[in-house]
Amino acid sequence: MQHNSKLPNVGTTIFTVMGKLANEYNAVNLSQGFPNFGANPKLLQFVDEAIKNGLNQYAPMQGIYSLREIIAEKIETLYNKAYHPEHEITITAGATQAIYTAIAAFVRTDDEVIVLKPAYDCYEPAIELVGGKIVPIQLAGKGFKVNWEEFKSKLTDKTKMVIINTPHNPSGTIFSPSDMRELSKILKDTNIILLSDEVYEHIVFDKQSHESVAKYPDLANRSLLCASFGKTFHVTGWKLGYVAGSKALMEEFQKVHQYNVFCVNHPMQKGIANYLKNPIHYLELNNFYQEKRDYFLKAIAPSRFKFRPSAGTYFQVVDYSNITTENDIAFSKRLIREHKIASIPLSVFNLNNADNHQLRFCFAKTIETLDKAAEVINSI
Repeated sequence: MQHNSKLPNVGTTIFTVMGKLANEYNAVNLSQGFPNFGANPKLLQFVDEAIKNGLNQYAPMQGIYSLREIIAEKIETLYNKAYHPEHEITITAGATQAIYTAIAAFVRTDDEVIVLKPAYDCYEPAIELVGGKIVPIQLAGKGFKVNWEEFKSKLTDKTKMVIINTPHNPSGTIFSPSDMRELSKILKDTNIILLSDEVYEHIVFDKQSHESVAKYPDLANRSLLCASFGKTFHVTGWKLGYVAGSKALMEEFQKVHQYNVFCVNHPMQKGIANYLKNPIHYLELNNFYQEKRDYFLKAIAPSRFKFRPSAGTYFQVVDYSNITTENDIAFSKRLIREHKIASIPLSVFNLNNADNHQLRFCFAKTIETLDKAAEVINSI
């Protein structure tokens, strides 16, 4: 059989390529973004109890009410925005499914979607699959700032959606309050939907705050906020997240969601609902990961890599322009083969694969792993 691919330009992801090389050369793997340490035993206990208590059949399509209710309480406490748990929150199979479903629910053929580059790699294929047109905007410089004048110039009567991500993967930067106010001002009096990827909302450093769309009424009214329990609670393999948005947006979202996955893992929903009752389980993450960031950066300070400390996420971008003029893909592969350290090159996420000689390291690792990595990095 022969067919025309709906995604002709999509091949093997950089994560698969670097992960395979890392395994082949037994490299210290700071490439893919997942922790190499376990979840809190209390969370596992809650899930185990749910399984033993028989919660092993379909959950409600929207997610179990107790989980939606405590999510609504969490958002209102943190961001002063009330979402109704019955009509405005849906539990999803991770944030990636939430993002795909949101795009599929609202973007039609030839609708334009603004994507800020470097961008996480699930956004653009989803837009292509539904026939939308990607309108990319490169974040400026090695500090990854939004040029709001350029952003404003890209809006047209065909702009259906804007996708933002803060804290930002892969750069580790965050939107400031002034960024959010500017975005709100630009989108005011439009019908543009804002898709806000906030999976690292609880990992923000140096006493800065996470600027959720939920904090800004004009943005919240037009937004679907996507979040991840996998990222928050060190259980990325569970693929469990949620989306929050106005009733009108959520009704359309759920029309697609119910035929996409219908519902998601029931006992894990129950376990997380119980676990969220103690806010310290997510409020402590800022300090937990800042300690890892600081430890890692102190350990690699003697190296020839340059960096500015990550403001959020569990990723650190480093600049290797003092070391070589090689392109970042070639250099990152050579680091695995010759030095046994794995990273992710940033050019694959940039507009036109622009190469700024930057790599991304994941520091959501044990101290032992970070020590091994630092020893290698300092030797390069």
